Formats: sequence, structure tokens, C-alpha cells
Amino acid sequence: MDQRFYITTPIYYVNAEPHIGHAYTTIVADVLNRFYRLMGFETYFLTGTDEHGDKIVQAAEAAGTDPKSYADRISAMFRETWPRLNISHDDFIRTTEPRHGRVVQLILQKVYEKGDIYFDTYRGRYCVGCERFITDRELVDGKCPDHDTPPVEREEANYFFRMSAYQEWLIEHIEKNPDFIRPERYKNEVLAFLREPLEDLCISRPRERLSWGIPLPFDERFVTYVWFDALINYVSGLGYPDGHLFKKFWPVAQHLIAKDILKPHGIYWPIMLKAAGIEPYRHLNVHGYWKINEGKMSKSRGTVVRPLDLAPTYGLDAFRYFLLREMVFGLDANFSEDALVQRLNADLANDLGNLFSRTLAMTSRYFGGLVPPFGDPEQPEDMELRHLLEQAVTRYQEEIPQLAFHKALMAIWDVINAANKYIDRTAPWNLAKNAAHRGRLQRVLRTLLEVNKTVAVLLAPFMPETAEKMLSRLGVACAALNVRLDRDAAWGSLSEGQAVEKGQALFPRVDAKKHDVTEKLSSKKPEPAAVGSSPPKATSETPAGCPDSLIGIEEFQRLDLRVGVVLAAQRIPKSKKLVQLTVDTGEKRQVVAGIGEHYAVDELVGKTVILVANLKPARLMGVESQGMILAAHDPKGLRLITTDAPAAPGSKVS
Repeated sequence: MDQRFYITTPIYYVNAEPHIGHAYTTIVADVLNRFYRLMGFETYFLTGTDEHGDKIVQAAEAAGTDPKSYADRISAMFRETWPRLNISHDDFIRTTEPRHGRVVQLILQKVYEKGDIYFDTYRGRYCVGCERFITDRELVDGKCPDHDTPPVEREEANYFFRMSAYQEWLIEHIEKNPDFIRPERYKNEVLAFLREPLEDLCISRPRERLSWGIPLPFDERFVTYVWFDALINYVSGLGYPDGHLFKKFWPVAQHLIAKDILKPHGIYWPIMLKAAGIEPYRHLNVHGYWKINEGKMSKSRGTVVRPLDLAPTYGLDAFRYFLLREMVFGLDANFSEDALVQRLNADLANDLGNLFSRTLAMTSRYFGGLVPPFGDPEQPEDMELRHLLEQAVTRYQEEIPQLAFHKALMAIWDVINAANKYIDRTAPWNLAKNAAHRGRLQRVLRTLLEVNKTVAVLLAPFMPETAEKMLSRLGVACAALNVRLDRDAAWGSLSEGQAVEKGQALFPRVDAKKHDVTEKLSSKKPEPAAVGSSPPKATSETPAGCPDSLIGIEEFQRLDLRVGVVLAAQRIPKSKKLVQLTVDTGEKRQVVAGIGEHYAVDELVGKTVILVANLKPARLMGVESQGMILAAHDPKGLRLITTDAPAAPGSKVS
């Protein structure tokens, strides 16, 4: 296997400040870079800004400044944002840098001398937003689908790149290399476009109209079209043609883009490379849009989420986790702050945080905060958890190279949830009561510590700060970028007698910050009865001690009763009765139950319960409850209602 990896983001256009779309692409590139570092690869990660073209001139004019000053300011925003999102890039390139301009002119001259650039006059429909001529078949209702604006008619004398000469070559290359563009839907989209005759590409703009650009080396009257300029950053950033980085990393190049720039990257760029005598990139990886209220995120439409507004509020790693867990790579995803909070509370606070806190708390309580020996021989339940962990590591290594980040995280969470159930099954608090079970207690806690350490290693590409914090508290001092899977995830690599730190919760719970009107109205308490008033008296129609009325089968059937399994439990601060549960009913639900005086949180995990699944959400002590757990009251206390034999989560009770 080639032990080198090169990943690029698009170079971001400086007509807008960084938003969540930019953040997602860059975080995905960062996860890939960190993953391959974790696997022992030598990696290189390039990002940067695209700073030429009509739109930059227009934006600068609107801001009352010149293009260079404007580009400097916005580019600096991107450069300053990425370290604050823990991005591990090796280089940040700007298309206004001399090193880039020299390579653009070198490639232009090479292609011109080859006869693939010619001068002509062209009239067509020009999209100012795309900064290119577009064909009638690309329009939707007469408008550019990406910018929702009609193109303008424009006629100009310019230089053209003979793309049509390479159409058959590109089709053949894509068909021979089925993963050249991935996921497959985007490969098919490019091939569908190539079924029509490919027009030559206008690659210049007259300087009398646009001076903000790289001059053509063979005609100073023109500057380079922004796409022929920008795409070349992927090789200029490596020091093409003679730089050692180019020779080392270009053969393993992978690009990462959003689907709106598929055509330039999937058609223009490989043909440009072929014409210049450069081998094509290895993979073009294409993701979908983040949407708000089902619409594409767009500055022009006023639907933009700025990442640095969210990360300080919810935590950087929670933000990174949400983006990678919520979006299936290649498909669109909807962003909402409520969904982020739910992921944080359920997956991070309840599942991961609960497992880590319980493990370290019991290690502190029963072994003085020192890693115990393995103790007694493994029992079937220990081997089952260890085997699941090994399977998760395998799945993780398979899914990430295929861009299935959500599946890799699901594999990790399968282990986390199994480990929480393992605690409930093995009941270390009971083992600790009998000195004869000391060896068994050692085996259980050491198993949990090893699982937590491997989970931390697997999380390092996704949540580097959390991984470092977990490893540090387990007594392993290692920066996230320096963690290696084969070394640091090896079973038994924790040192016996090594001190661990109990510490604070990894992810404190967060209350949702927005409440809609209907929720506020539904949470209004009924008007209190007048002082001194008596309760209603029983009548002949409503006997004392009986319900006001009987219900029919149709009304009963409106109740959606489901079997659930408690995945995690924790007490709600300042409440003696309320416990917050994460319940698996075929989907994860957050439920608040008033059972805190009758059950310890440790004994709730793994229990089968019956849930009213279609109850309107309510807020109790500031925590949203998405259902009700059924329980019975008797003189001895409260008892949860369950099944007399195992039933699959989500099974309907009828």
C-alpha cells in the first residue's frame, strides 16, 4: 500500500466570510488527514483562498475598497478561522501569491504552445455568479440553478481552451476508473453531461473590462479566467513542476469539494491536467449541501451559519462531531441548532461522557485511581465486548477511506453503548462488596479502561481535543496528531499502576436555547382554583372514585406504546426525583422520568421499559422529555413496567 496521502479543500472564494459549508468541507479534509496520519501515512493537506475575478471586484467596490485590500481582509478571516476549528493543514495558498501566478503562466504557455489555446469571438449567456458562460440546458426556469439569477447576454473576443479535443479521453478515463469521481451519483452526473458535445472553454477576460487577474503569458491584453487560474493551486501549492512535494504527493492527490463546483473539477480540471501533460488526480470526493429550512445555505439568500458562532457555545468537538455524524457524505443534510443540541446531549454527554465518567469514577473508588491488573481470566461477557471493539476498529478502517464518516462513528458508538451495558451486567459496585471477587473486579475495570483508551484513539481524527483529554486522563500523554492506531489502540497497552484522573464531565449537558410558541403555550399551567373552593362533588353520572368517563378502543389505540431499552441515565441537578434517560426505541429518545428516589442510575442502564411514544414533548427542569416511561405505584414504592421476556427495541405494545 502507498503510505502517502494528499488532500485538498477547494480554495475558498473571498466574496464571503467563512460559513458552515466552508467549515464542513475543511473539517472533512482534516478528519481524512488525521485518519491517514493515525494509520501511519505521510500526509499533506492544502487549503487556501481564491482571490481573482469579477465578483471580487464587485465585492470590493461594494465595501468601498480596492480588490487587493478586500482579498487580504477576507483571506485573513479564513486563515484565522481554521486553527480555531483545530484544522491540521500543512499549507494555505492564495491565488494572489507570486508562486501561484508563476505556475499558472507556465501551464498556460505550455498548453498554448501545444496548440490547445486559440483566439475567437464568442456570444452567449454569462452567469456573473459562476463567472462563466453557461448553456441553455443548465438553466432552470431561465435561471442559473446555483445563484437563482438569469444570465446576461455577452459577446467578447477571448482566448479559448480546446476542451472538446479531450472529451472522449475523459469519458474513457472515468469509465476505466470508476472511483475517479465519488460517490457514484456524481460520476454519473459528469458522464451524463459528457454525453452532449463539450464546448471549448473561454479562459481569458479583456483587461479593459477586468484587470484583477493573472495576465496571460502570451498576450498581456488579457487576464486569466478565474477557473483556469484557481484550479491550478492544487499543483502550484506543491511546487510544480520540480518541487519535491509535487513529486511525492501529486500521485496520491485527492480533492474534496461541494457538489456546486462539480463541473469545473470533474471536467475542466482533468482536461487541463491532460493538456499540460500532468497525470490526473486519484479521487474527486463530492459532498452535498447543508440546508436550513430545506433551502441551500447561501449568503445572497441570507441563510448562513457562521461556525465560530456555534463552536464557543457548544464546544468545538461537539460541533465537529455533529457535522460528521449528521451528514451522509454525498447527500444533502439539514442543519438545526436543536439537532446539534440533541446530538450533544444524547451521544456525547449521555453515551460517551457517561461511559468515561463511570469508568474513571469506579477506578478511583475501587483502585485508588490506578490502572489495575487484568485480574481473573476473561469471561464470555468480557470477550464479547473485546470482540465488538475489534470489529469496530476493522469497520472504522474500512468506512473512512470510503467517506462513510457517519458509519465509522456508528461503529464507535456501538462499542460505547455496549460498554455502558457491560457495566450494568457486571455490576462492579456489587463485586466491590466482596473481597473474593477482587480479581473479577480488576478484570472488569481494566477491560473498561482499555475500551475507553481505544475509543479515544478512534475519536482522534473526529474530535482531537476530546481524544487528547481522554488519553491524558488515562495517563497517556500524546497529541492527537501523533496518535497511531497500531501502537496506541493495542489491547493491554495501558500500564498497570498508572494513575488516571477522574476529572469533570467530558460534555456537560446543554439546554436548547430556542422554544417555539406552541411549546410555550403548551407549558402554561392551568389557572389555580379559588382559595377555599371545594373539589367537584361526585354525581350519579360520575361515581366517586371512578374516572370521569370510560374510553373506547379507538381512543386507546391512539396511544403509541413501544418497548425501549435504557442506554444511559443520569440525575438532573437540583432534583431528587428526576432522571434523564436515553432510550432506544428503534431510535434514540431523551426521556425525563420521576424515578430518582426509587432507582440508582447505574441499575437503570440496560433495563427494558415501556414508553408512551406519541406524547407531546414537555420540558421538566429545563430538559426536554420525548415520551413517558410507564411505572406502577404500590405501598413499597415505584416499579418500572417491563416485558416478561426480551423484546426488540421499538416493538409496539398492543
